[in-house]
This record gives sequence, C-alpha cells and structure tokens, in this order.
Amino acid sequence: MAAFAANSILCRLALASESIDPAGFTLLRLASGAATLWALTALRSAGPPRRPAGSWGSAAALFVYAAGFSLAYVSLSAGTGALILFAAVQATMILGGLAGGERPGPAQWGGLALAMAGLVFLVLPGLAAPSPGASALMAGAGVAWGVYSLRGRGVSDPAAETAGNFARAAPLAAVLALVLLPDLEVTPAGAGWAVLSGAAASGLGYVAWYAAVRALSATRAAVVQLSVPVLAAAGGAVFLGETVTARLVLSSVGILGGIALAVIPIPAKRTVLSVRNRPGVTTPDRPSRTPPRQPGPGA
Repeated sequence: MAAFAANSILCRLALASESIDPAGFTLLRLASGAATLWALTALRSAGPPRRPAGSWGSAAALFVYAAGFSLAYVSLSAGTGALILFAAVQATMILGGLAGGERPGPAQWGGLALAMAGLVFLVLPGLAAPSPGASALMAGAGVAWGVYSLRGRGVSDPAAETAGNFARAAPLAAVLALVLLPDLEVTPAGAGWAVLSGAAASGLGYVAWYAAVRALSATRAAVVQLSVPVLAAAGGAVFLGETVTARLVLSSVGILGGIALAVIPIPAKRTVLSVRNRPGVTTPDRPSRTPPRQPGPGA
C-alpha cells in the first residue's frame, strides 16, 4: 500500500504540473516498469527469460487501469477521482469474491462501511460535479484494477507474472501514444516522474501486491486498499509540505479502524460444557465413595 501511495504522489507531481501528457505518462510508466522487471527476472534466472509469463487478459486490465487513470486524472478533482476509483475497485473485487463463493461476515461488512465512510469524509471538501466522460474513464480504471487484482490471486510466481503483464501492456500504451500523438508533451521532469513511477512504485510495487493478494480474500484485499488515500495524504504532508488537518486525522482513524475490523479475525466465543451437562450424552452413575453397610448380628 505504501508503494501505491507513492505512485499516487508521483502521478500527482507529473500530471497536475502538466509536465507530461497522460498518454506519454502511461507509456513511460509501463515501459519503465517492463524494463525493470525484465532485468529483475533476468538476474534471478541467471540469463534472459525464455518466455515471459503473465497473460494478455491481465495485461489488458493493467493497461486499461493505467491509461484510464491518467486520462481521467487531468479532468477530475483529486477527491472526486479517488472516490470514483476506490468505489469501483471495491465493487469489482467484492462482487468477484461473492461470485467465487466468499461470504464476508458482519465484521467485514462493518469494516468496509466504516472505511468507506472515512474515505468520503476525507475527500468531501474536494468533491465536485464530475464530467461524464472523465467519470467513466476513472470508473473503468477502478474496474480494471479490481480485475487485475483478482487475477493475481492464483499466480505462483508474482515477479515473473508481473513482468510478463508489463511487457504485454507497454505496446498497448505505445499504440495509445501514437493515437494521441498531436497532444504529446514530455518534459525532462515529467519523464523522470513517469519512469520513477513505473520502475519503482508500479513495477516493484505490483510484484509485492501479487505476492500479498494470494493470502487475502477478495473482500479483505479490496478493503485494505482504502488505506492508500491516507498514506498518500501523509506522504503529501511529508514530501510536498501539505497541511495535516483534523479532517485527515479523523478520517484516517475511521479508514484504518475499518480496515482493522475487516482484516483482523475475531476469535469465536467458545462455550465449555462438562460431559455430564452436554445434551444427548449419558454417563454411568458414579460409584458411591461411602462403603456399603455390612449386615449386623441377627440380620
């Protein structure tokens, strides 16, 4: 989640400052992630990988998320974008879990509701009426990320799988950049933020996510991602000099408390019954500890 938050800050630095266009940012982000992960897998296998792992389905979901997020980000306020994105992620992953047979308990549903309420409270000042097109792009990005996360729950080698997905997604981003070539604008600063986002926060961060998501249910994996806005806001305060407000503190308590409620298992109460009091269990009568009376004289 810290890597995701770092990615959010880097995207903000690059796109909000208009130092790079969305298509160029997406291309450099995915290409640098693919190059970094290729080098990582090559070093691990003591030579170039023979055939990339991953799949075109996961690569398409990764591309749709990265492109949709970048294109929508420039037209939405930060608060509105975060709310649309994470609502779509939650809905996709929870529905996927339900379809797969998961049945969240009351604590998980309560934790999800508390965390979502904390997110709404956090982004409330930045909410604005969004344009339909930008809203659709951000919602599509959230659905795509939910699908990408769900597809990672069955992988056996997160590093190789993520490397293959990035290698397949990068050419799709190149096609998008060619389509939007007249709007292409890349400055050295923007390129630097995009490469850092792709190589570290996205590439290595997504390997860690694929490794972690295998041990989480779909509902828990969805809820835990609601910590990203809190971590991003904290990072903005540390690295960008943004103000820490009472709203941020209160919403953080709600979000993190909801995540804890949904993720930490609550031990069930155990009722201990003695053998003699268990229904349906019969036990022989205990022999009396008093010795039987001996018959007296003349009996």
